[in-house]
Amino acid sequence: MTSQELTEQIFKKQTFLCVGLDTDIDKIPTYLLSEKDPVFSFNKAIIDATHQSCVAYKPNIAFYEALGASGWRSLKKTIEYLHTEYPELYTIADAKRGDIGNTSRMYAKAFFEDLGFDSITVAPYMGKDSVEPFLEFENKHTILLALTSNEGAYDFQTQKVDGEELYKKVIKTSLDWNNSENLMYVVGATKAEYLAEIRKIIPENFLLVPGVGAQGGSLEEVCKYGITSNVGLLVNSSRKIIYASDSSNFAEIAGAKAEAIQNQMKDELAKL
Repeated sequence: MTSQELTEQIFKKQTFLCVGLDTDIDKIPTYLLSEKDPVFSFNKAIIDATHQSCVAYKPNIAFYEALGASGWRSLKKTIEYLHTEYPELYTIADAKRGDIGNTSRMYAKAFFEDLGFDSITVAPYMGKDSVEPFLEFENKHTILLALTSNEGAYDFQTQKVDGEELYKKVIKTSLDWNNSENLMYVVGATKAEYLAEIRKIIPENFLLVPGVGAQGGSLEEVCKYGITSNVGLLVNSSRKIIYASDSSNFAEIAGAKAEAIQNQMKDELAKL
């Protein structure tokens, strides 16, 4: 899916919500544990209940890898289900990969070719040759970690190097890499005040913004500083939606939570 196609979906559906599928086997409703594939059963129910209110899904790969081969099968079934039933939805592999070139190329093949994700999150610490292999894939996006929502972000990302914050250097440097037009960036919702500075550097790139909901980020603040005329935002919510209830009607309640966020987003889009 191209950026233009993603933008068209955002305006068509009046939402820029991304639902995070951080599916923890210990947190899903216990009655699902009797299913042949409880993780997929949970994901399918969440997707069916929320797809009208979002434009993207973001499985956090760690939750699937932790289950070994069965988790990987659940992930593959989830993505295949999305491709088959809701092909208009954008998919993000929240994998935070990044290694030497030949290793990154294998990661890219795994997520872009085998699993068919539209995008993947990548850590930029190892630099250009660790990221460019992801950028080689046509109509695929690499979502670079720029300024994250966790407390430890202040350990390195906001520290100044030669008078400039490191996260700004990362963003500026990445713009000179091959196929940099395929870059998106992660900016945490809890760092909304930094978005104005980031938009000076990348005024049009899409930003993946986690941290709205359980982590306390504000949608209004994110939009105030980060939204563009083409929106340029994918705001992720995971736990607030998928774990809104552990009852038998958990999916219905998740759908209502997603719809409530969508309604807030409609209000923000009306301001453009």
